[in-house]
Amino acid sequence: MIAALTLLLVFQLAGEVIARGLGLPVPGPVIGMALLFLALLLRGGPGENLRQSAGKLLQHLSLLFIPGGTGIVLYGDLIAAEWLPLAAALVGSTFLAIVVTALVLDALIKRRKAGGSAQP
Repeated sequence: MIAALTLLLVFQLAGEVIARGLGLPVPGPVIGMALLFLALLLRGGPGENLRQSAGKLLQHLSLLFIPGGTGIVLYGDLIAAEWLPLAAALVGSTFLAIVVTALVLDALIKRRKAGGSAQP
């Protein structure tokens, strides 16, 4: 499990270095996650060690929400003052996610039908 956690942290560190080194407006962990995804694609998927470690982390995922909940309580006044932009961002991003998901699903269904009709 130590090796898998080290791998995850190395990719997070690489993402942080890239984000800060290039001055990108994207968080380092997001870049690290994309790099990990690409590495896993090239490798053909995660190894058993990484799969088991990720499963253990997911079992305790609720603990990772504690810092976020604390931040909401800590910045309650700021959130109350800026509720309208926050609500607009939440509604807008949710709507955008639904639209993108629908478009991707539609494209995949059309692709499957096109591929399925060519077979006897």
